[in-house]
Amino acid sequence: MQALDQVGEWPVRSAAVGVVTLGPASRPVTATVGEVDRPFPWASVTKPATALAVLVAVEEGTLTLDDPAGPPGATVRHLLAHASGLGPDAGPPVARPGARRIYSNAGFTVLAGLLADRSAMPFADYLRTGVLEPLGMDGTTLGPVDGAAAAGLTGPLADLLALGREWATPTLIAETTWADAVTVQFPGLAGVLPGFGPYAPCDWGLGVEVRGAKRRHWTGTGNSPRTFGHFGRSGAFLWVDPDVGVVCCGLSARPFGVWAARAWPVLADAVLREVAGGRPDAGPPPSAAPGLG
Repeated sequence: MQALDQVGEWPVRSAAVGVVTLGPASRPVTATVGEVDRPFPWASVTKPATALAVLVAVEEGTLTLDDPAGPPGATVRHLLAHASGLGPDAGPPVARPGARRIYSNAGFTVLAGLLADRSAMPFADYLRTGVLEPLGMDGTTLGPVDGAAAAGLTGPLADLLALGREWATPTLIAETTWADAVTVQFPGLAGVLPGFGPYAPCDWGLGVEVRGAKRRHWTGTGNSPRTFGHFGRSGAFLWVDPDVGVVCCGLSARPFGVWAARAWPVLADAVLREVAGGRPDAGPPPSAAPGLG
């Protein structure tokens, strides 16, 4: 895939990027570039994996999306959608549930604790047996650090692509559960996308950001509004555009910053032009500052 040639021009010591196309063919087309077998830290791209573990638990009846969790009045759904009122890090709530979109690592720590309590299993074990092993993500591990459920995974590109494929075409959860997860939760909430700034609305699903009408963004100008995914401080990203059937994932040895905010959208538009007939419109590349946990 020619679009991936530009990864070699990124200002990074090492990177690995892959694309999976999902269409009418019996087997998806996969293209990769870079150190595809090297484990990289995923940082906040851990959150879609944690969210998937929570959704598996919902399927199993271990918990429900409407179970109370976190601050008074908040639920599992609020926590997954960054709408619980908790701040970015541990501490008291800074807003009432459902009032604002506040990106919260603390919320995912709460989710991990709840899942461990309900399943009588350490969160790392539940994540491994419920998500990593079934998806063949044998090279990915969860670090024993505080907030691991929010940002603790390390693994190679092949495993990140497996996670991306699962979010694109679910096998671990029902189609109805997946459809709920990739649909905007608590529509209309304003918030800040770390590293990019405020949006009104700032759309999120259950553990994944939904692009929606955001204009400056880390995906391409040609990505559809239904595009969803996540990126992390470590220089990792995962997005799925369900309208065109494309998954794109990347890992990097350089933390997220202005370089990534400029390079990732250009790559996305090139991928869409090459494999999916993307719809890039005019506009300069975005600028940004590091900030996503």
